[in-house]
Amino acid sequence: MQTYLITEINIYPIKSLGGISLKETIVEERGLQFDRRWVLADAENRFMTQRDNEQMALLDVSIETEGLKVTHRHKNIEQLIIPFQPQTTDRQPITIWDDIVDGIRVSDEVDKWFSEILQKDCRLFYQPNDSFRKVDTNYATKGEHTSFCDGFPILIIGQSSLDDLNNKLEKPIEMKRFRTNLVFEGGEPFIEDKFKAFKLGSATLEGVKPCARCIMTTINPLTAEKGKEPLKTLSEYRKVGHKILFGQNLLVLEAGKISVGDEIVL
Repeated sequence: MQTYLITEINIYPIKSLGGISLKETIVEERGLQFDRRWVLADAENRFMTQRDNEQMALLDVSIETEGLKVTHRHKNIEQLIIPFQPQTTDRQPITIWDDIVDGIRVSDEVDKWFSEILQKDCRLFYQPNDSFRKVDTNYATKGEHTSFCDGFPILIIGQSSLDDLNNKLEKPIEMKRFRTNLVFEGGEPFIEDKFKAFKLGSATLEGVKPCARCIMTTINPLTAEKGKEPLKTLSEYRKVGHKILFGQNLLVLEAGKISVGDEIVL
């Protein structure tokens, strides 16, 4: 019987900024703890991503005792500390794709820092526990909800899927391109496409929909440089209809704790 073992756990506390690699974490109903619970929004309260400003890729995030720490990978600028709880009561509706999600603005100081760094008027919002964003009911039938992610609580990709892609690319790329939460080893390329319900640690997850990829995968997360790959190559063998698929979206059936080294039990 094939064994599948988790090799990476990644979270992205602020949507579209740098990720954090973890050894273990808690799976909550809306996704991994801290994952995409903060989002930058423009003057019209519409979410911002690297699709609009690739410089967001150069902002690194870490979790400290007092909150999130944000630094710029190349510029020598003062670091930003974002408290875990917002410093305002300014609650506003944020637009993410076709969804409207309530968020609480963090602080004037945080807004000023990001606006100066990204050279665009923007504000940072936190999704409180009483703000619910339902997952697409075509795939979530029990009222499942999620964070400021693109649409589903968790994304998983097999290492052999990336290896298969890299064998076709002129220059190999890292898994960071795909901003996945979970990476596993074992099995044939794209075996995750077939994942349904499975146990992981003390959590239970369910694969419900392959992930359609966008131009964000063509932005080098280390340099913020744009290119044509990997979408160009993926379109040659991973295109279904008008979508280019890579990775599997997951719903949370049961919350729990997961760790690197845990086995996926289908």
